[in-house]
Amino acid sequence: MNQLVTGKFISQKRKEKNLTQEQLAEKLGVSNKTVSKWETGKCMPDYSVVKSLCEELEISVAELMDGEAAEEKSVRTYDEEQIMDLLRRTQELEKQKNTLYGIVLIVMGIALLALSHTLGGTALQDFFQGLC
Repeated sequence: MNQLVTGKFISQKRKEKNLTQEQLAEKLGVSNKTVSKWETGKCMPDYSVVKSLCEELEISVAELMDGEAAEEKSVRTYDEEQIMDLLRRTQELEKQKNTLYGIVLIVMGIALLALSHTLGGTALQDFFQGLC
């Protein structure tokens, strides 16, 4: 799945429906900036709006993921429910990864703070003992 290709496909289908980014965004309950990010390939539509997006653009989930319309004679074995489940799980994993990064950074910060107090405390004690 190529985000740029998918984004161009969303843009093409939106324009075929004579919709502005703002109109499509309003129908989906997102901002026009969000639609712009999809169309420029900066991000993919969230799992929660994929079905609505596909309905508005009159495309299948598989076509959205492929970034192109299916040919009439094309035989596809995609199960849209499986694709949606995969999208949901992928986005959940991405959120979990970001949460884990945040936790690791917090733990590292606390460890460095504790280490600096330990080293700083020892250095200060040595300094004051040298004065006495």
